[in-house]
Amino acid sequence: MVVLGACAVWALVTAAVHDGRPEGVLLAVLALAAGYAAGRICGALLPVAAPCAGAVAGLTLTVTLPRLAPGPEIVAPLGHAGATAAVLTLSAGAACCAAWATPVPLLRLALWLLAGGSAIAGALLGSTTALATCCAVLLCSLAAGRMRHRGPALAALAVAAALVTGLTWAVAAKALPAGLTDALTDQLTQRRVDLWHDALGMARREAGLGVGPGRFGELSPTAAEASLSDGKPHSAPLQLAAEQGVVGVLLLAAVFCWVLFALWRAPRPTPVVLTAGAALTALAAVAAIGNALSFTTVSVGAGLLAGLATARPLAEEPPATPETRPGFERDRHRGDLHPGDRPAA
Repeated sequence: MVVLGACAVWALVTAAVHDGRPEGVLLAVLALAAGYAAGRICGALLPVAAPCAGAVAGLTLTVTLPRLAPGPEIVAPLGHAGATAAVLTLSAGAACCAAWATPVPLLRLALWLLAGGSAIAGALLGSTTALATCCAVLLCSLAAGRMRHRGPALAALAVAAALVTGLTWAVAAKALPAGLTDALTDQLTQRRVDLWHDALGMARREAGLGVGPGRFGELSPTAAEASLSDGKPHSAPLQLAAEQGVVGVLLLAAVFCWVLFALWRAPRPTPVVLTAGAALTALAAVAAIGNALSFTTVSVGAGLLAGLATARPLAEEPPATPETRPGFERDRHRGDLHPGDRPAA
């Protein structure tokens, strides 16, 4: 509550100073909070059915409504492709969480197939990013079943998100070797890199308060040259740096770190927690190179998955790994097992 409240207050402060438009940020904060609250409630009542329903809803939404929202530039790489990849990634994560939460082998297999269906849907929709992130989430979820300690894995996810953000920043600052920069520019498109460069320039000129929420499109030469533009730099960290200064970036990082901390403390089994963490980290990577967080659907889905993975089910869940695994008794007596991994009494 404190972190999200600070995000809303800072958006209002920077908007008041520069006559900005904070409605987009406030809507995103509200959507994230609403999704998280709904996830906590549904995860407590229906720890298997709720994430399963969320996965089906996300997959159905992207297949039947690929654009997700009205607006210009509906084609890749600067259109709704990032939002499509984000929703499919969250759907794959929710399906994997439900698979680890159910004790029924046949249902678990069906849920794994549902997660794979998200990757296939991404390929059919022409989203290479969705295919890559969904496969990454599925592989991480399968590997999570063999992990006994969630702390190092969550720390690795935080480092991965930081590396992607740092790479985005380096591309915008043209700080990479020429060959690598050219290769990345070919994949990202020159226009996206130019938008990032404009955002970084604004962040350097107005490091304290930024230029104001919603004002990037007015001040960016690259955005002004386009006949159809959504007025965004297509990178969440760079957009906050340009429009809300250093504090905005720190608040975004605080939200992500708080989610990982909540997952670390969650009573759910470790595979469920790490699967959700992998999906949310993949979303952070997509948001660092696209405009995924500009869509309310994505913000709600991210909050929903985080809430489902941190909920405390009313009924005791079976352990995700068998009690007879090697070293179980030793870890139990030493207290190395997380409460979510302990067998029901």
